[in-house]
This record gives sequence, C-alpha cells and structure tokens, in this order.
Amino acid sequence: MTPRRARGWLLLTGLLRSFLRPYTKQVGIVLVTLMIQAAGTLYLPDLSANIIDDGVVKGDVDYIWGTGGIMLGIVFAQGVVAVMTAYWGSRISMGVGASMRAAIYRQVQNFSIRDMSRFGIPSLITRNINDVQQVQLFLQMALTQLIIAVITSVGAVILAVREGPTLSLLIVATVPVMIMLIVALVVLLVPLSRSLQGRIDRLNQILREQIAGVRVVRAFRRTSWEQDRFQDANADITRIALRVGRIFAVAAPAVLGIANLSSVGVIWFGGRLVSEGSMPIGNMIAFLIYILQILVYLLVAITVIVLIPRAVASAERITQVIDAIPDIIDPSGPVIPARTTGTVEFRDMTFGYPGSERPVLTDLSFIFAPRQTSAIIGGTGSGKTTLLNLIPRFIDATSGAVLVNGTDVRLQSAEQLRSGIGLVPQAAFLFAGTVASNLRFGMPEATDEELWRALDIAQALDFVSSMPGQLNAPIHQRGTNVSGGQRQRLAIARALVRRPSLYLFDDCFSALDAATDARVRSALSAEVGGAAVVIVAQRVSTIMHADQIIVLDAGAVAGIGTHQQLLADCGHYREIVASQLGAGAAI
Repeated sequence: MTPRRARGWLLLTGLLRSFLRPYTKQVGIVLVTLMIQAAGTLYLPDLSANIIDDGVVKGDVDYIWGTGGIMLGIVFAQGVVAVMTAYWGSRISMGVGASMRAAIYRQVQNFSIRDMSRFGIPSLITRNINDVQQVQLFLQMALTQLIIAVITSVGAVILAVREGPTLSLLIVATVPVMIMLIVALVVLLVPLSRSLQGRIDRLNQILREQIAGVRVVRAFRRTSWEQDRFQDANADITRIALRVGRIFAVAAPAVLGIANLSSVGVIWFGGRLVSEGSMPIGNMIAFLIYILQILVYLLVAITVIVLIPRAVASAERITQVIDAIPDIIDPSGPVIPARTTGTVEFRDMTFGYPGSERPVLTDLSFIFAPRQTSAIIGGTGSGKTTLLNLIPRFIDATSGAVLVNGTDVRLQSAEQLRSGIGLVPQAAFLFAGTVASNLRFGMPEATDEELWRALDIAQALDFVSSMPGQLNAPIHQRGTNVSGGQRQRLAIARALVRRPSLYLFDDCFSALDAATDARVRSALSAEVGGAAVVIVAQRVSTIMHADQIIVLDAGAVAGIGTHQQLLADCGHYREIVASQLGAGAAI
C-alpha cells in the first residue's frame, strides 16, 4: 500500500472514529446483534451434519424433527436480530452523516472570503452532500454487512478445518486468491474514485454557472457551447464510472467462479473420503456449506469493499474542510470594547492578497466618526469594497490595524464585532421566505411596526404594501421575484431593522433612480441618529453631501475632505466629478 493510500485509509478510519463517539452504545448493540447472527449462521451447518449423520443415516425421524425445529428457531431469531441490526445500523450511519454535514457547515461559517475562494463554492456543496453520502453509505454497509461477513468468514474457516482437516487444503488454496482479488480491487479503485469526486466538483460548478448565468448565456447565443461544455464534463464522469463498473463486473464473476470450483473440489475429494469411510457424509456436507459461506460472505465483503475507494476519497475531502484553519480566528480572550459608538479607525493599514505583486490597499489612515456620514469613491479596482470588508473582519489587514469602537478588530470576537454593524452588500441578497423573514434576519424579535418603519425609510413601503400578503408576501430564492431596485431597498430596510451603531452601505444605491436615491438618503440621514454611516458609491451625486469623502486611487488615498474641499484640492476627484456631472460641476 502506497503512503497516500495508507493515509487515505487512516483519514477514513479517523473520521469515522471521531464521529462515532456519541454512538458508542448503539455500535455495541450492533456488534452484539452481528455476533448473534454469525453464531446462528455458523451453527446451522453443524446441525445439518447432525441431522444427516444421526437422523437420516440412523432413520431417527424424531431427531430429524427436533433438530429441524431448533434450526427453524435459530432462523427466526436471526431474522429478528437482522431487523435490529438494520435499524440501529441505519440510525448510526444517518446520525454520523448528519453530524458530518453539521461540522462542515459550522466550519464553512467560519471561513473568510479567501477560504471560500480556496475551496470553491461548488466543491464545498459537493463535499457537504455527495462526499458525506459516500462515507455514510460505506458506514451503513460496514455495520450491516461487512462486519458480519468478516466474522462469519473467519468462523467458517475455523469450523471447516474442524469438520474436515484433510479438505481444509482447499481453503488454503482458495482464500488467498480471494484476498489478492480484494486487494487488487482497492488498489485499482481508490485513484479512480478520487478522480471521480473531483470531476463531480467540476460538473457542479458548470451547472451552477449555467443556471445562474442563463440570461447571459442566451443573450450571447452560447447555449450550444455551454451544452457541449456540460456534455464534456458529464462524459468525463461517465468514462471513469464505467471503468469502475467494468472492474467490478470482472471481480464478481471471478468470485463466483472460485466459489463454484471450490464446491466441485469439495464434492470430488470429499466424496472419495466418504466412500473410503474416513469422513462421515454429514461432515462433508457441513464442510461444503462452510466453504460456500466463506466464499459467499467474501463476495458480500467485496460488494462493500468496492465502496471503500470512494469513501476514502470522500473522507480526504471532508477532512480537508473540517481540519482547515480559517484565516479569521477569534482570539482566545476576546476584548469587549468599553463603548459601542460605531467609530472606525484605519491606522497605517495595508492589505494584500497572498502571492500578489503589490498590495490592494496601502498605508490608509483615517477615521469614520459617529454622527457622521463618510463616503468612499474611486475608480473600478481602487479597493473600495476590500476596504469595507476589513471593517466586519471578513478579511484581515496585512499590516497596520483596523479599530472598531476603539479596539482592534482582531482582538474582538467576530460575533461581538458584527452584532453592531448593519451591512448592505453591493449585490443585494435575499433569502427564500417572506418579506418579514428577510427583514428580521438580523433582529428576529423586531415588531411589525419596526418593519414598516424600516420599509418606509428605505422607500420600499409602496411596493411591499401592494404585494399580496404584504409582510408575509413570498420572496423567492435570491429575491428573483422582485426587481433589482426592490431587492436593494429591502436589503437597506433589513440593515435598518437592526438599528446598529455602524452602517456600511457598499454601493447599494446603484440600482435606484436618482429621485429614489435622494429620498432614501434623506430619510436615512434623519433616522440613523448617532450612528456612523459609511457609503461606498460610484455616483458622485450619492456622496457629494457626505461629511467626509475619501477618494481612493489604486489602493491609496488620493484625497480626504468634503465635496467642496476635494474640488479645490484633489485633481482625481475633479476628474470623477467632471466625467459624471460635466466640466462645469468640477469648477
């Protein structure tokens, strides 16, 4: 076994061991029921031999009936125990699967933007669904079939040797061949299964892109090209799956062939021993049954072992997520700010992505004060959204510090830090549910009156009032049943319901017309009170009345001041104003 395969097997067993701890008693019950099943299975051939030797040969009908009744009782008890095994095995495997999905979900919730990019959303979805299913299926089959197959096969070998020591040479010749076949299966299938899971990631990514971008695909008449791309990915998965199927298709007949040849050998050599009088016929029949049990249960084991390669590959991918160390980690002893004012300070802050040639933001030093509206403007790629992501600690500064409420964000717990922030992202995201459930996302205890108040400020009162059900009106996934401007206004209202000490508006007025934009900003200025407000915008008209405007150019501060101050002192700002409002407005 190569080091990588050994590591994969260790990861699978380690993963199962950690998640099986809460089910120790249930696993014990399954093991007991499996032992009972195996004992009954192994005892039946011995009773069959007794019926032949002591009943049929001697003509003792009462013994035949009595032993037959015992055999029926054992079979009935095996059926009851088998039901218990299936019940508890399913409960354990489903519970472990649920625990794995919960662990992945909790870990992903702690991921930073960089962590999400490292794994990729399609891959994380596949790992949380398909990979967990592979491990869960293997565990269920192992508990209900693999363990009993191993116990019964080992017991059958021991009892077969007891029944016919001379014929046991057949076992010596047969079992190693079966074991070699199993090892070859695992060696061949593990790399194929690992490759198959990676290609499922790729197919998931293509599907997500095509579904989410269906309008773009149709607008640019790329439907046939996207179909070909999907067919290529699908054919790639099919090709690998067929290779796996062909390997198993060869293995199953090989096992049956070995079993049939072994049966022929037992009857051939055993018949000679019986005719010579050196072996009772009952013992030969029992030996034949034990040989068949060994081979049949090895075949059962192979059907489960075929699942091991995909389970190993899936366990590796699950462990990568669970064991990943997030970029953003809460401090062991988080600091709680003495006052929650909403003040934000950038202190000689620089941020750059790992491996990038130069920082995205360089040497930023300024303050967003409470009771003040601060605005950030700049060209595309100047780092406006990146700057905003540093405040709720979605990413961490490379050097320098970002302070919220007078305390470095890296010294605060993420939950405590974000509890005082009302964020409206650039792409307004709504969840499937109702208008009310989306507005209460950050404040579950908000009253209907508070919701209507927030809608009024966000200029969303009219269209929500006209919707069937009003606050209980359904919102589809990602808010696809409302327009872009309506989504943005609902997102603004959601932040207002929270009533935080710090508002972050990331270019969230872009889908609003100028009149609605002005009404929203006017209502906001009267509502937010003592909170600090930070607005990222592309339009000068949105931020020209801000108390402080920060102009970014290539990640550096090109100017700070009011609109009039920047017109006088900042050439880059004058260029932006002139390009949007005309040369006369820049004078």
